[in-house]
Amino acid sequence: MHEQPLEGPLVGEDGSVGYRGVTACQAVGISYRQLDYWARTSLVVPSIRDASGSGTQRLYSFRDLVVLKVVKRLLDAGVSLQNIRRAIETLRSRGVEDLAEITLISDGTTVYECRSAEEVVDLLQGGQGVFGIAIGGAFKEIQGSLSHLPAEPAAPQPVAEASSPVAGDELAARRARRRAG
Repeated sequence: MHEQPLEGPLVGEDGSVGYRGVTACQAVGISYRQLDYWARTSLVVPSIRDASGSGTQRLYSFRDLVVLKVVKRLLDAGVSLQNIRRAIETLRSRGVEDLAEITLISDGTTVYECRSAEEVVDLLQGGQGVFGIAIGGAFKEIQGSLSHLPAEPAAPQPVAEASSPVAGDELAARRARRRAG
């Protein structure tokens, strides 16, 4: 029997690969204390093996590491841990098993699930639908609309110079005198 390394992937009897907590922290860029807290509070529980008492170590899958990275990025963007937890709980309550398959976006306050290019759902407002505006799509729409509408040249048209300033406009008269010499 050979000993498994303390860091790096661990290969289980079924051929699955897992990562210990120290490796997960290094890969994701979080502290071990954060990782431990998130696991104990069920925010991100390791899917391969959870700790089961003293001396056992958690074993995270690659997909778990992806979810951990998303949580970290949301925190870095200013989203509170409470709001991140609520968003993930909303997803789980809807039956989303694989959080790594979800695209999440944030404005720094709330968390949105991006279901498609057209559909975005606010996970903190009970799944209320919101909308996004794809600038590229708007650009193409305008191009299509303008293709059959009239346009006019953008070059400036010559303007006839006023021969004398409007009566009573003293400032315009002074400027005209300065230009003349």
